[in-house]
Amino acid sequence: MRSFNFFGRFCSAFHDYPSLSKIIVVSTLSGGSLIAYAEANTNNSNRGHVAHADAITSNSIAHADANTSKKKKVVVLGTGWAGMSFLKNLNNSTYEVKVVSPRNFFVFTPLLPSVTCGKVEARSIVEPIRNIIRKKNINVSYCEAECIKIDPANKKIYCRAARATLNTNSKQGEEFAVGYDYLIIAVGAQVNTFNTPGVEGNCHFLKEIEDAQKIRKNVIESFEKASLPNLSEEERKKILHFVVVGGGPTGVEFSGELRDFVNEDVLKLYPTVQHLVKITVIEATDHVLNMFDKRITKFAESKFLRDDIDVKLGSMVTKITENEISTKAKGSDKTTSMPYGMVLWSTGIGQRPLIKDFMKQIGQGNRRALATDEWLRVEGCDNVYALGDCATINQRKVVEDIAEIFKRADKDNSGKLTVKKFTEIMDDVIARYPQVKLYMKSKRVRNFVDILTEAKGNAAKETIELSIEEFKTALSVVDSKMKNLPATAQVANQQGAYLAKCFNRMEDCEKNPEGPPRFRGTGRHRFHPFRYRHLGQFAPLGGEKTAAQLPGDWVSIGHSSQWLWYSIYASKQVSWRTRALVVSDWIRRFIFGRDASGI
Repeated sequence: MRSFNFFGRFCSAFHDYPSLSKIIVVSTLSGGSLIAYAEANTNNSNRGHVAHADAITSNSIAHADANTSKKKKVVVLGTGWAGMSFLKNLNNSTYEVKVVSPRNFFVFTPLLPSVTCGKVEARSIVEPIRNIIRKKNINVSYCEAECIKIDPANKKIYCRAARATLNTNSKQGEEFAVGYDYLIIAVGAQVNTFNTPGVEGNCHFLKEIEDAQKIRKNVIESFEKASLPNLSEEERKKILHFVVVGGGPTGVEFSGELRDFVNEDVLKLYPTVQHLVKITVIEATDHVLNMFDKRITKFAESKFLRDDIDVKLGSMVTKITENEISTKAKGSDKTTSMPYGMVLWSTGIGQRPLIKDFMKQIGQGNRRALATDEWLRVEGCDNVYALGDCATINQRKVVEDIAEIFKRADKDNSGKLTVKKFTEIMDDVIARYPQVKLYMKSKRVRNFVDILTEAKGNAAKETIELSIEEFKTALSVVDSKMKNLPATAQVANQQGAYLAKCFNRMEDCEKNPEGPPRFRGTGRHRFHPFRYRHLGQFAPLGGEKTAAQLPGDWVSIGHSSQWLWYSIYASKQVSWRTRALVVSDWIRRFIFGRDASGI
């Protein structure tokens, strides 16, 4: 160890003092007399250049200060998928970026269910945000604080230190303001309890890494407690009854992970209580995984039935007490109760208090999420952007701009729109309104002219002439394909990357806009609107079986999809460090099983 310490100091000395290498080479070749000559020559040379160096240094500092003062200040709220993606893709050095978040790390949230039962360690899916920003060649700083108020009128946010000490004289608990030129809101969302009594105090959630750690500890404690000799069998059954409220991807994956833990590890570690374990999934709709293909839904429900996972469909939770959970079947007024040991609540998301307050300020208090335009800019705030789970894109309807589109196409003001006229602006319409392309895809047509032809009773294309009312009727059905984007990591990641690319080209696009033309004005939009590209989704079901729904309506279920899940989730890790840790955790689990320690 001493030799390694010596070698480390030796190398650092060369790094800090490059002239040492010259000394050693010269002494080796010519002896100590040449060293004295070299050092004396260096000193004389240094004296001659001191004044010149000081002048250069002072000029450089002045120039740097001037550049710093000109930089636009960008404040990023949040270190989740959207914020991390924005930071990783931003490379424009004309910005001074400050990241504000009470969490100084990024979490690979799709693997949170794997943490709950020891398949993956918590630290393996966490990357410190400072590791991400230190690799950037732009000016980025981080502040561990919680934003408590947004003041768009004065371009300021008000924050409080995330870890205020108990010392009342400490300034860590005081509020402070941070100014900005551009604000990026990416604070995510919180769990939606739907005001169900007892949820807050008696349920576990699975949104943060701390949630996964608490669940893991609770699971282990449940088996340890049930193994005590002074308990009756009924008490053991109650302790080992795990209830999952919500049949979405998170609830289904946790149920599968828990069943694998019971079948593979509890059987060996707690053989006396393994047969008492019960897992119940409560879903308010008619099917679990209802956002997936029906084939996946059917397979998931049949697999859970084979795995002795009790799935209660069409059931709503009405109340949760310390010992019982009450449910009510759809269309029935009768309430039933059952004892439980642990409840995981995974039913949807709601807005954080900061976002609710901000929405009231800007007149969006009646919305479920912060509304933005297609460029992720908050409606009513030019320099404020919102992305990820806290926001939703308010896509403009084609019907609202029918008159302007018709006028732009009807260049000769004839009052009639021919196929040729519409063809000239069709690409611009598709670029501005994504629902047009979705409608064409649903109708399985490659050219929107076919829709116009159908509106005129399948007349010949050359003879079609549409009035504005006929044109409005033909396009009115297009807006039926508008839908909100899902609150997933995939959406947030793509939004962060898109916004960073916009900021990278901000100055160039101010001079040379690259977006579609403005139908309600002149010129073009600076950028192309954000377009989400769905890359597929996975639903791990336990037993080394995963359901995959990929683009092109391709569905795969089984072991092959599980290995695809492994490879994609490993490749999507934010760094090589976390990638290596996650893969090593998977290998460790295959060889040694899960860690059942209560820490």
